[in-house]
Amino acid sequence: MGSVSFPAASEPPKPWVETPLIYSTQLSNAAGCNIYLKLENVQPSGSFKSRGIGNMMLRSTLPSPPSSPSSSSTFQEPPTTTQRKIHFFCSSAGNAGLACATTAHTLACPATIVVPTSAQEPVLRRLRGLGATVVIHGSSWFEADTHLREVVMPASALEDLQESGGEGEKTKTKQVYVSPFDHEDIWSGATTLMDEVAEQMRVVHRAYVDAVVCNVGGGGLLNGIMEGVWGPSRNPGTGTGGLGKEVGGGKEPRVLAIETVGADSFNQSVKAGELVKMKQITSIAASLGAVQVSKKTWEWSQMVGGENLVSATVTDAEAAMASVRFADEHRMLVEVSCGATLATAYNGDLRRHLGKGLSDEEWRNVNVVMVVCGGSHVSVDVLKGYREKYGPEVAWA
Repeated sequence: MGSVSFPAASEPPKPWVETPLIYSTQLSNAAGCNIYLKLENVQPSGSFKSRGIGNMMLRSTLPSPPSSPSSSSTFQEPPTTTQRKIHFFCSSAGNAGLACATTAHTLACPATIVVPTSAQEPVLRRLRGLGATVVIHGSSWFEADTHLREVVMPASALEDLQESGGEGEKTKTKQVYVSPFDHEDIWSGATTLMDEVAEQMRVVHRAYVDAVVCNVGGGGLLNGIMEGVWGPSRNPGTGTGGLGKEVGGGKEPRVLAIETVGADSFNQSVKAGELVKMKQITSIAASLGAVQVSKKTWEWSQMVGGENLVSATVTDAEAAMASVRFADEHRMLVEVSCGATLATAYNGDLRRHLGKGLSDEEWRNVNVVMVVCGGSHVSVDVLKGYREKYGPEVAWA
């Protein structure tokens, strides 16, 4: 009989979980190669954001900045001295806000989430159900974020100071701003996904990884994956950088980064040869709606080159119908931003971008990990609407 070990009473709970990596017969048949699904949709918050945002928030509770996470742990022992109460603040109408509220609930800390007026009622209910204070302001994420930084956080700090009697820093609440994607601790948290993939492919599937496919919004997930594949902090002292050559059987897996047309700031940057800021987001994939990717994301594209980090886009119709077909075939609901990743297996883009020059037999032996990022903007009714609106436009649906 085995034994169960419990964490020490002083150890803070980890805000994310190890997720399954499963082989998909349906997607493999559609794509013509071997497709493995990393199921980030089963994270506590419903998306991969639990890793990055959870890691950033967890680290903020520690007495001093820890070093980069190893494959076995991403946090250190908690402080032994009394710390100021922490209050988390985030601006997001979707996955980042839910990850912040879920993590705050796990860590027993208050959270305030500022959302734009476009925020959907189901998301607002979930945020409030997690105990977060929800403030609705502005017509865009930028306006909500500005209101959070310039109005909400200063007002909260003043209120806290007044309640403490103005006795100084030791009695004040520590405010922590939680970025949706642009923070190195968020990227290092997302990197744990590749640590798991490396172990799961080796132990469970006994196969190497030729490519990883993920979507791109602000770049937090992509940055984490690139650090996992190429970053020297993942495999220190070997001179190889990252876990890439280990998981890829002697070569780094290629990474395919997908956006929807109209939320494609990374793709536009790659084509322009410089970091581009879009004027507006026109795609229905709200979770990919960053007008500009992080500077780090752009740096990765320049560092490893276009053959190793491939940028591509799909249409809203393709992404939407991929979510519909995925629900039919796998009995899981994922939002349209996740559908963008899956669409490349259904529409032939996967082979066009990653299988050039390969024979059918060679392509059949290629192993691809697709990150099923999850997401909150989905329901049975939403998918029904996609089927009615976009079904006639997509031949493979």
